[in-house]
Amino acid sequence: MASNPQRRAALVDAGVEVLAREGARGLTFRAVDAEAGVPVGTASNYFTGRDDLLRQIDTRLHERLAPDPEVMAELLKSPRDRSLITAFMHDLMARAQRDRTGYLGLLEMRLEATRRPELRASYTKTVRADFEYGMEFHRAAGLPGGDETVTILYVAMLGLILEHLTLPGVLDGVLPGVTVPNDLVERIVHTIVPSI
Repeated sequence: MASNPQRRAALVDAGVEVLAREGARGLTFRAVDAEAGVPVGTASNYFTGRDDLLRQIDTRLHERLAPDPEVMAELLKSPRDRSLITAFMHDLMARAQRDRTGYLGLLEMRLEATRRPELRASYTKTVRADFEYGMEFHRAAGLPGGDETVTILYVAMLGLILEHLTLPGVLDGVLPGVTVPNDLVERIVHTIVPSI
């Protein structure tokens, strides 16, 4: 197994691109090699198989899409109220828009997990850990609302991200005077998060 960390990272990122563009069925070592611009057979030297590549893509996607610690630290200087949660949700939406390929890769991972029980177990564990971290962060930060607020906010934002990244015109004009996604983020937080 080859051990060049930079080459491995480039191959994993190429895998994200292929996954987002072609879906899981198009994720082959040959396609990853072509996307990375490396000789045919390179990816097979870095991953034990397709499942190994998918696991590493999962890890990489969570790194790519994670909040910037400096942005979070700056936001946490604000009062612990609904406006702070709104700022967090705007940051989440901005990250989704900035790395559209990464979020589409996450969606493809979800679809592939529905077909492969071994991936479903691993992916469910990863996503659940992220979700539980979000609930713990919310509690520790002293933000308004509790676990129910975080859960409903999670589902609403996931739906907004899904619609906006895959069928962006679906929500346009549904609510007169409400822009998508910015005003809709505001409406979601205002509807779900209690004021204090």
